[in-house]
Amino acid sequence: MTAGASERSASPLRVALVTHYYPSHRGGVELVAAEIASRLARKGRCEIVWHASDCDPPPEIPGVRCEPARSWNAIERRFGLPYPIWSPSALLRLAKTVRAADMVHLHDYLYFPNLVAYAVARTARRPVLVTQHIGMIPYRNPLLRFLLRAANRVLGAWVLHGAAQVVFESERVLDHFRRFVRFRRAPMLVLNGVDTSVFSPVEDGRRNTLRAELGAGPGTPLLLFVGRFVEKKGLAVLEQLTARIPRAHWVFAGWGPLDPAYWNRPNVRVLRDRNQAELAPLYQAADLLVLPSVGEGFPLVVQGAMACGTPALVAAETAAGLPDAAELLLAERTDTPDTAALWQRRIETLLDAPMTLRDLRPRVAAYAREKWSWDRCARTYAETLRRCVEWQ
Repeated sequence: MTAGASERSASPLRVALVTHYYPSHRGGVELVAAEIASRLARKGRCEIVWHASDCDPPPEIPGVRCEPARSWNAIERRFGLPYPIWSPSALLRLAKTVRAADMVHLHDYLYFPNLVAYAVARTARRPVLVTQHIGMIPYRNPLLRFLLRAANRVLGAWVLHGAAQVVFESERVLDHFRRFVRFRRAPMLVLNGVDTSVFSPVEDGRRNTLRAELGAGPGTPLLLFVGRFVEKKGLAVLEQLTARIPRAHWVFAGWGPLDPAYWNRPNVRVLRDRNQAELAPLYQAADLLVLPSVGEGFPLVVQGAMACGTPALVAAETAAGLPDAAELLLAERTDTPDTAALWQRRIETLLDAPMTLRDLRPRVAAYAREKWSWDRCARTYAETLRRCVEWQ
């Protein structure tokens, strides 16, 4: 350890945090960033300056100074692709913060401001920690698939190779990059946490009340989707499933261009603008979370549902990201010629044997309580940040 690093270890680290959005945008990446940053700042471990797009209001977190970046977000509004473009002045402010920091924490490499922050950090000899959430997304559009594959192989390999440390939240995403990235140090797998004071099971009486409020009568299966209404979340499959399984009441909580309200299904209810605490009653009420998403790590919505005692049916690649939960996660393929038919058969089988889902409820809740802790996650990040500075 150098003398400078020794002195920094006795005082809070100055961290430049970069994400594409703030948590009020309700995406998993920015929600994870907020949970970690709030705990690092609360313990006095770090003084954090957080740069993200100004298309959403920044959070108020003690010890975290937010610097909203003037941005243009038309790509997401038009196509559902979350790729905001920052103004030159915002990028200059970001560069100034990076040079003044002890280190830089990037959530995903792909966004242009993150690439700028990485380049400035390397020039200024500031260590970089990257939390890589997303791997390869199998877009239906071949051009998008090609562009993302090329970006991962070129830009992703450049950033992840040069970072002082890379953290993954899913073994599946780690396996994707491990095939072509030469990491400076062994990559880490750090599981996200879950707030069990918010996400926890409720008694049957309360659950029946919540189900009735959502429009599910006695004996009616309640199936839930939570997330953005975009291609990679499997909205095309879900549109077919809502028609193929009319006996179920479907609740969609989210936002985006592929809005289920346009399907005009009598068994579909769409809820928007729900914050994290307001999602808990949906998880508690549902019989099953249905999430045929592809190309992401281990989604927070699965953790929230399981913490509330609700089993989850997810894509096989999502389940592969958490192999030690294989007995608790229900999984199906999403790469078949008729994925919707495969998922329909699995869901119908589960609905015809309701005890299967009922027996899973206490087991998935117990797993969540034991395995997922934001405080434990934050402690790991605090230790990793310190090591990154000492290595510099």
